[in-house]
Amino acid sequence: MSAAPPNDTLARDFVAFSVQSGVLRFGEFKTKAGRLSPYFFNSGLFDDGAKLARLSEFYARRLLASGLQFDMLFGPAYKGITLAAGTGIALAGLGRSVPFCHNRKEAKDHGEGGLMVGAPLKGRVVIIDDVITDGASKRESVEMIRAAGAEPAAVLIAMDRMERGGRDDNLSDKSAVEDFQSQYGIPVLSIANLTDLMQYLRSNDDPALRTHFSAVAAYRERYGV
Repeated sequence: MSAAPPNDTLARDFVAFSVQSGVLRFGEFKTKAGRLSPYFFNSGLFDDGAKLARLSEFYARRLLASGLQFDMLFGPAYKGITLAAGTGIALAGLGRSVPFCHNRKEAKDHGEGGLMVGAPLKGRVVIIDDVITDGASKRESVEMIRAAGAEPAAVLIAMDRMERGGRDDNLSDKSAVEDFQSQYGIPVLSIANLTDLMQYLRSNDDPALRTHFSAVAAYRERYGV
């Protein structure tokens, strides 16, 4: 369910925005799994007000376009905190104001106390984050939401790498996103994915960007789902 619809303008615009912002880069990068990837998506580089505002609008528009029924947003600490808040602001700007909250890494034992900050968890909750690498933080989020008596409705991420896990000699059949969906029965939405990235490279007017297509295609052939 993470795949964007064919000819998805929102996905194409997001990939272009990510490249222009220096968030999506091409070259040779070592991933958490130890692979040498021809591209790297670093959401931490959406690092000023203008970039964050536009990023948040992409999240909000993807969520509204999905048709998903939801009541509030949840941002896993730490990156998800800013992303959920920004998405909430963008949704309000588009005419849909919803509550949001986030967790702390460690429970606070003074003041308001507790592990959560913001609106109480209730109803159908969308988890907002940048990517799913191994799914650990999303699983923790699901457990917290369910423990509060609320229902995790979906996970919304910026970029789905559509990449199989495991070692080179023992690759998994599914990606981290597919594993998460299979385990929890919760849909994962993405603003864009590897297919969108490849379409952007293949059709780009910039010859320097087009030169990266073959490396990305080879990487997908080896590790993609």
